Amino acid sequence: MILVTGATGNIGGELVTALSESGTQVRALVRDPAKATLPAGVTAVTGDLNRPETFADALDGVHAVFLLPGYDNQADLLDRAKKAGVQRIVLLSSAAAGLRDLDNAVSRYMTLSEQAVRESELAWTFLRPRSFMSNALRWLPQLAVGDTVRVQFPDVRVGAIDPADIAAVAALALTGDDLDGRVLELTGPQALLPADQIAVLAAVLDRQLVAQGLTTEETEAELTATMPQHYVDAFLSFFADGTLDEATLYPTVRDLTGRAPRSFEQWAHTHAADFAQ
Repeated sequence: MILVTGATGNIGGELVTALSESGTQVRALVRDPAKATLPAGVTAVTGDLNRPETFADALDGVHAVFLLPGYDNQADLLDRAKKAGVQRIVLLSSAAAGLRDLDNAVSRYMTLSEQAVRESELAWTFLRPRSFMSNALRWLPQLAVGDTVRVQFPDVRVGAIDPADIAAVAALALTGDDLDGRVLELTGPQALLPADQIAVLAAVLDRQLVAQGLTTEETEAELTATMPQHYVDAFLSFFADGTLDEATLYPTVRDLTGRAPRSFEQWAHTHAADFAQ
């Protein structure tokens, strides 16, 4: 039995489907089982990642866990998992963990999450994907009212990855021991500017879209309206100051799955209906 936390998220949803279709028994951690739409045969369970004591039922009979990072008492949760018989953790981390910058809010929680898993003495694999292609959905409110899209950090190239490719690698790590003890850097096949992504969406959606690059000051104002300041500072450090490299591409997806990672164009075609709503 494999437990997938964040089972209705961008990656978790793809992972639950991939595991289920392969015949693997899956338990999906969700907030409300009554509202969760899951593949047939997948069991929905509840639990609060900030409260490990709520995981007693979720961990029963589980041998591997797909774990989200950054929650309170992660060491306690991992201890409970080990005592319940869990053998393997596949942690969703990020490139920010590689910086090991404890003064940066995002790098800090990624770094500490990896540290907690290492110290658990469970078998582990760390997934360090770059930005998700699904982050393009953040432009939906703008696309609903016009064809001009204000883009943050317009000069930063990112090797964004399809969440389905992250899930494919996670499934391999969860169902075998070949990837134990490995840190996997995951990217898509291209490092694109935001304007490049907008151009792809324009072609896929048959719209005359225009990318309007924001200044760093404008970007900071937008971020400040949506998140705490310590996260704003983290993203400004990453992308305005250039402390995080998301442009370098890695062959990991191809090497492990035997196929090329999906392009942003392929992702956009698959999710075109999401942009039509």
